[in-house]
Amino acid sequence: MADRVIANGRELSVDLPTTLEAFLVAQDLPPRSVVVELNGEAVAASEIATHELHPGDQLEVVRVVAGG
Repeated sequence: MADRVIANGRELSVDLPTTLEAFLVAQDLPPRSVVVELNGEAVAASEIATHELHPGDQLEVVRVVAGG
């Protein structure tokens, strides 16, 4: 049975355990193109690959867009 996390206000089913990186890839969000806040705290880019998600985690994911 899948667990649930909240991402950008939407409740999503997630097979846990999983890393934040695997979650982002499953959502078609390349980890290097986003900034992530997890449970109210920013996640360092260097921690995305290893940080594990837990049931009920709340994420805010913002896509970084370059331009001028």
